[in-house]
Amino acid sequence: MTTIGFDADDTLWDHEQYYQAVQAGFASLLSDYAEPAHLAERLTQAEMRNLGHYGFGVKGFTLSMIETAADVIGGEVPGRVLREILRTGRDLLMHPIIPLPHARDCLSALSRDYRLVLITKGELLDQERKLAASGLGDFFNAVEIVSDKTRATYETAFLRHGDGPSRAVMVGNSLKSDVIPALDAGSWAVHVPSTANWALDHAEPPAANGRWFRLADLSGLPPLLQDLARS
Repeated sequence: MTTIGFDADDTLWDHEQYYQAVQAGFASLLSDYAEPAHLAERLTQAEMRNLGHYGFGVKGFTLSMIETAADVIGGEVPGRVLREILRTGRDLLMHPIIPLPHARDCLSALSRDYRLVLITKGELLDQERKLAASGLGDFFNAVEIVSDKTRATYETAFLRHGDGPSRAVMVGNSLKSDVIPALDAGSWAVHVPSTANWALDHAEPPAANGRWFRLADLSGLPPLLQDLARS
C-alpha cells in the first residue's frame, strides 16, 4: 500500500449535522404549509432531480429548498421565506470546521509513510475553504475536488497520485461514495461511519468483497494498515 485517499466531509470534520439543522429550520419555516415528514420527502425529491444540474453542495441544496418551498406553498413564495432560505444557505457555507477526534493524529502518523490524497466532492470554493479552515491541508500530497465519486474517479486519482488503485486504500464515511466505487476501481477501502447521514447517500454493505473494513473512528486506521502491510 502506497497511497491513501481520504474523504473530507463527515470523515475528517462534521458536515451533515449542519445540513440537518438547516432542514429542521426549513420545516419550522414552512410549518403552515406542510408537515415535516412530507416536506422532507419533497426536499429529497428536489435534491435528486437537481443533482445532475447543480451537483453536490450548499448552493444546489439552497436552490432545492427554494424549489420545494414554491412547490408546497403552491404559489408565489413570500419574500420573508425566500430571505430566510437564502440566509440559512449563506450560514451553511460558513459553518465552523473542527477536525473530528483522531483526524489530525491519524493524518500526521500516516503522512510519514504514505502519499495522502484528499478526494472530496462538492463546490470548489466551498471545499477549498473548509480544507483551509480545518488546518489539515499540509498533510496531503494532493487534493482532488470532484463533481461525483465513481469508479473512474478513483482509477484516475490513484493513477495520477500513486501507483494505481491496487496499491491504494480509500477512507470515508459513505459506503455509496467512498467504499463501493473505490472497490470497483480495484482499491482497498475503509468505512468510518458518521453519526449523521444524508438520505441520498445510503447503500448496502458490499459483504462479498473482502477488500474493505469498518472502523469506529480514525484511531484504528494506522494499526489496520500496519496489519495489512504484514499480511
